[in-house]
Amino acid sequence: MFSKILIANRGEIAVRVARTARRMGVRTVAVYSDADRDAMHVAACDEAFHIGGAAPKDSYLRGDKILEVAKKSGAQAIHPGYGFLSENEDFARKCAKSNIVFVGPTPEAIEAMGLKAESKRLMEKAGVPLVPGYHGEAQDDALLAKEAERIGFPVLIKASAGGGGKGMKVAESAAEFAQALASAKREAKNSFGDDNVLIERYLKRSRHIEIQVFGDTHGNCVYLFERDCSLQRRHQKVIEEAPAPGMTPAMRKQMGEAAVAAAKAVAYVGAGTVEFIAEHDVAQSGRFYFMEMNTRLQVEHPVTEMITGLDLVEWQLRVASGERLPKLQDELQINGHAFEARIYAENPRNQFLPAIGKIEQLRAPCTSASASVRIDTGVREGDEITPNYDPMIAKLVVHAPTRTQALARLADALDEYAVIGFANNVEFLQRTARHPAFINADIDTGFIAKHSDALLPPLPAPSDAALAACALVELHRARAASASDASPWARADGFWLGQPNQAIRFRYQQHDQAYEVGVLVRDAGYMLTLPSGAHCATAAIEGEAITLTMNTGAGESKTSARVLQHGLQRVVLLHGERYEFNAIDPYAPPHEDEAHAGHLTAPMPGSVVSVLVKAGDKVAKGQPLIIMEAMKMEHTIVAPFEGKVEAVYFAAKEQVKEGAELVALEAE
Repeated sequence: MFSKILIANRGEIAVRVARTARRMGVRTVAVYSDADRDAMHVAACDEAFHIGGAAPKDSYLRGDKILEVAKKSGAQAIHPGYGFLSENEDFARKCAKSNIVFVGPTPEAIEAMGLKAESKRLMEKAGVPLVPGYHGEAQDDALLAKEAERIGFPVLIKASAGGGGKGMKVAESAAEFAQALASAKREAKNSFGDDNVLIERYLKRSRHIEIQVFGDTHGNCVYLFERDCSLQRRHQKVIEEAPAPGMTPAMRKQMGEAAVAAAKAVAYVGAGTVEFIAEHDVAQSGRFYFMEMNTRLQVEHPVTEMITGLDLVEWQLRVASGERLPKLQDELQINGHAFEARIYAENPRNQFLPAIGKIEQLRAPCTSASASVRIDTGVREGDEITPNYDPMIAKLVVHAPTRTQALARLADALDEYAVIGFANNVEFLQRTARHPAFINADIDTGFIAKHSDALLPPLPAPSDAALAACALVELHRARAASASDASPWARADGFWLGQPNQAIRFRYQQHDQAYEVGVLVRDAGYMLTLPSGAHCATAAIEGEAITLTMNTGAGESKTSARVLQHGLQRVVLLHGERYEFNAIDPYAPPHEDEAHAGHLTAPMPGSVVSVLVKAGDKVAKGQPLIIMEAMKMEHTIVAPFEGKVEAVYFAAKEQVKEGAELVALEAE
């Protein structure tokens, strides 16, 4: 076994690898960019070395610098994590030439499976079923359009050299194909340095099922069962589970053996994932098709660890050091059910576009006393989410004996999760975990689009209980702050000298609706004036937690809630619901919104990829005007109505801030 390894990555995966290495007695070396000097993964390792600028191309993609650090530090192996250099065959070859072990498959296996078109040809020879499509080397646009017509619309255009949803577009018709192809090629070139694509029939009602495989240098190869990754947005996974619901032992064996055949076709060594697209009723129909093989550890590997009781990073290190697989196929078994929910800095109500900012407050479920709830993260409260890297904040993983119990545990854990400082997907995940169709395992890759109205409803108006909880916690904080001040002017209890106590007023706003809460402090509690009327109440408050008892027309009600605040922002977590609104500052100057429909602004910070119009152009409703890119994902700004372009404020390759005006459009 190695005595020291270098982790050529950042964030949660670097922290996760370091955790296993420490348990095994293996020392770890971190590398970090300018943006990550104080990052969590740096603190998690025994040593750390600076390797360059914030942009990945200047740091985490600099294989030469990483190898220099490995030699300087005496690391015997490099664990690449996922992303960055994890599937770079040239880097794997350079590691071998430097007598440093690359913790992963051989360069030849990475190369064979890294190019999707080539891997499809290999799988065809190995007898693994394929989706009808075009996987050829010729990349002429006209030829690709002809092949799409032959396959039949809708088609899926995919970057041949990558994954993670980047360089992947759906064309519903021939009219959409040219634009979708151009966008897929740009994303592919930007993300992987290769704009070759393949085209496949797009299955509208399908499931994304992947098989975890593991091989060693002694010729052994096993499958560690399946994961269902059908819940996706922008072709990227949101919630994964293992095992796949509805899977029969016979179908599991058939898919597992097909995955092993795929791995053996390239003499695979280490952890890998064979991804299949399957019919919605795969257990009955038996129809599944090879999509691709990821020659690395997957983001969602914890659900496999939960149901098998294994540590896949430990397996990686043992196999890379020349050991045999710790277990063979007949020794592996499934125990219970697991889910993983990815907590992202993104705005689900704005097409899931990534968000950036400082984590002002972070509240997560306590995991110290439970082996059934796990959080993998690479950030802490106070850290920044920047546009340089993937916007994932954490992975929330749960396990229970049955799917029903595991899903209930996931929903409860999400209720305890809160991130303040920027848009995030926690509320979206809460609603997904409690959606009846998801509970009943009626899932496919179109689940989110199909149920978007239920998963992304308008923000709920604050209830009386939410308003009361917020006001009482604010009052409690104000009274605690004034307790040490002897001045009567500092009292925060409504006391008036020589007069009855006065009600303290709290005002809140959500969108254009204002709410007021009156709180009159009494010896035995409070008299609350709420939108529904006056109520007597008592409350037990500790920090941000409150247990509120109110007398209502229907009798006494008891509520437990948490109240988070940052600046004027208020977030109340109550009964699985999340209420967001702002406190009204009576001294703030009035704000006039100067924006109007004809002034199109950037929905996210990023760069301008392409400007498709100029001042004076007439445009139709829905016509693309500007293409932006952030975190290697493209977003197209379209005309909201028919009109004339008055001005274009940015050019290609320029950086823009969120909210910056891009185009002025005059309606016709």
